[in-house]
Amino acid sequence: MARALHPQLQQFLTLLLLLGAGKVTAHVYLSWMAVLGWVVYATLIEHALIFSRHGKITYFSFSSLSTTLGVALMMVASPGWIYGAVLLLALAQKHWLTVDSHHFFNPSNFALIMGMLLFYDRAHVVLGQMGDAWWFGMVVVIFAVSILIRVERWQIPLSFVVSYLILEYYLLVGYDPVLTFETIWERFYSVAFIVFIAFMLTDPRTTPSRPWQQVCFGATVALVATLLDRWNGFRVQHLFMALFVLSPMVSMFEASVHDRARMIFMASLLTLIAVGIVMMIESRPPFYFAMDG
Repeated sequence: MARALHPQLQQFLTLLLLLGAGKVTAHVYLSWMAVLGWVVYATLIEHALIFSRHGKITYFSFSSLSTTLGVALMMVASPGWIYGAVLLLALAQKHWLTVDSHHFFNPSNFALIMGMLLFYDRAHVVLGQMGDAWWFGMVVVIFAVSILIRVERWQIPLSFVVSYLILEYYLLVGYDPVLTFETIWERFYSVAFIVFIAFMLTDPRTTPSRPWQQVCFGATVALVATLLDRWNGFRVQHLFMALFVLSPMVSMFEASVHDRARMIFMASLLTLIAVGIVMMIESRPPFYFAMDG
């Protein structure tokens, strides 16, 4: 009987196929050689961190590969060493910012937030790299569904999409006379936005395991992103900020009994720090990045 692919390997291969399709049909900023170089770099960093913790490499981490592709698809940075810096921070926090072997932040999302915090004028979160072809978006959805059902995280994107559309309509469109619902809906044309919903928003290690908690998580991410849009203007980075702020709270529900007090303390502290980081980024003038080519 054929052995099923590891879910993280399946996700990496899916993102790799989507990256290839994006290179052919749209405009992906990094070259193939650059992507390969950063994949090798992240793999070496990840396994060096595993060795530093355990004294030996006990497994091969496919998640570091997906982290690299997630950053490549969502961020444009110049000079190129910024990718190396944010990937290093993202992978390091996954191994060292832990309680009971549980990390608090999605590594790809953490890398994007660190890029905006440390290199605000040189690292930009963009959703235009993979274009807006409807058929490409459907391909992403089909691939995503096969993974999300397998890892039991399909409730999160469903809850997020429904909540996001409703909240943006009632809390933002009705509040801002210039903004139309068509502007909100156009965001769903972006293939990279669908990738965010399907892959970054649903990381099994930083999302709840119970179905009702997953529904609440998806809706809360939508609520926080919408409130940031209302308070600070309609900006793509608010999606990633909402996920960044809420991710540490998930650990409060997933902690074992003997570590619950320590987990709640750490999660609360990290949530406060995350809010401070978001406030620092939001205090800076917005950038409008155009994808040409």
